[in-house]
Amino acid sequence: MTRKVGCFHAHYSNIEYIQQAMEPYDVELVHFVDPGLDRLKMDTGFTVGQSRQKIAETLHWIASCHVDAILVTCTYFTANITESLEKELPVPVVKIDDPMLALICGSSEPQLLVFTNPATVDGTMTRIHQYACSTGTEPQLQTHLLEHTFPLMMAGKKQAYVEQVTEGLERLAARYPGYRLWAVQLSMAPAAARVSTAGGTAIGNPLEALAVEMSKRLGLELQARS
Repeated sequence: MTRKVGCFHAHYSNIEYIQQAMEPYDVELVHFVDPGLDRLKMDTGFTVGQSRQKIAETLHWIASCHVDAILVTCTYFTANITESLEKELPVPVVKIDDPMLALICGSSEPQLLVFTNPATVDGTMTRIHQYACSTGTEPQLQTHLLEHTFPLMMAGKKQAYVEQVTEGLERLAARYPGYRLWAVQLSMAPAAARVSTAGGTAIGNPLEALAVEMSKRLGLELQARS
């Protein structure tokens, strides 16, 4: 049976990545895009409470649109989804970074978490520390922000964004040879794949384990091949 998943994005470019990741499965993806919070979240006077209220309203709206589950692909959104909100919703919520957090916290090697959006760093690290505490793990983590890159994505300059992120990941891979690198945000996945292929350095990204997690959580079936 075809399952229906409502996908909540902060930018339209994420649609392509999710479509490709879920292509093998019998699933209908319904996409909802709201770039507004990314434009407002750093404004003076715009509060976390306002962000959470808007996210909650949108998730309730998506849940009402005849979907079986919700996939949230923005790490800023996932960091502001409270446990009480998840309990209120009539369908399960899958956060894009949940499978990645499990891999990060399950690793004993030193890891460098790379971001492009400064507003996602604190929330993501808080979630990682909470996950680590709940599992009794102590991952060795450092973070790095590729400054002045994310505005390119928000301005629709995807190619320039991917090129700058690729260059940044290449520099960091050379600078941290003993570290496992992670491109933490979904928008960084193409650059991570490019560097991994060209340089032979495996760089993790949120898509790595997402399809497997979605299949397990929702009981998805592979599409029949004609």
